[in-house]
Amino acid sequence: MILVLAVVLTGAFGGGATAAAAEESRPATGRQLLYYNHAYAVLDRETADAIEHSAYLRTFANFQVRTTTGAGGQTWTGRYLLGRETYLELFGVGDLPGQDGLLGSAGMGVSTERAGDMGAMLGRLRDQGVADPVEFRQTRDFGDGVPVPWFDAVFTTDQYDAFGAWGMEYLPEYFADPRGNTEPADYPGDVGRERYLSDDYRDHLMRDVTSVHLGVTARDLANTVPLLRAGGFVVRSVTGGSPAGDGGGVVAHRGGTTLRFDAVPRDQVGLRQVEFSLNGAVPHVHEERIGRSTLAVGPGTRAVWTFGDTE
Repeated sequence: MILVLAVVLTGAFGGGATAAAAEESRPATGRQLLYYNHAYAVLDRETADAIEHSAYLRTFANFQVRTTTGAGGQTWTGRYLLGRETYLELFGVGDLPGQDGLLGSAGMGVSTERAGDMGAMLGRLRDQGVADPVEFRQTRDFGDGVPVPWFDAVFTTDQYDAFGAWGMEYLPEYFADPRGNTEPADYPGDVGRERYLSDDYRDHLMRDVTSVHLGVTARDLANTVPLLRAGGFVVRSVTGGSPAGDGGGVVAHRGGTTLRFDAVPRDQVGLRQVEFSLNGAVPHVHEERIGRSTLAVGPGTRAVWTFGDTE
């Protein structure tokens, strides 16, 4: 889904929301409209290659390496860890074009569970002062050259440094296409994440992504917070944990996945850590070194994947 950023976001520098907006901590109002869907990150080449060829990851998760063709015929090849409702998408430096392929670049999609909730979220977004959100329709080509409507996406801005977040709603046309391998609806208007993803996670340890921790620039963080609040997340400011020592950042709760963002300089952005729930308890901890990262599985029903030089 990296194509969303490649097509919509221009990469211009300047403008967007102010950093002060990210420091406010107003509680969410109304029901949850958006839920963590997936995040992607660009890692160093050593780690990306180690992930791609890891035998352990194929046991740990419903792990896939696949190429997708989206709008405009653009393609991207990602390394995927797919859970029940959520997933993680990983790239190596240079796998994506332009600034999106630089070390530390990242993005995140938060999606609706019910058809029509995107419209309600847009209303909330405008109430927060995002007067001109960027809307985009993504398509998918299954190989026959005929693009299938995939999902609608909304961004708070078309300008970013290294991280972009978008709201998204899967489309009925995609669920109707048998090549998508999606599941039947559980209720009227079901466009949810569990329906979109397969049940193959049941044959592996990993169940879902429960926490994501990223370093992002102050501007990218400020542009992300209104989307999270509009989606129903509770966002609060936090101090400490930033490699730059400035201590700025936010944590967003609600919807099953905790999201943490540290405000850092551009040269320190990137994926820090991901936590997973497991399908069953593991009696002892298992540590797997994968490139410049360490995946610690167990004990219990939790796994933690830490990125960066852990030597």
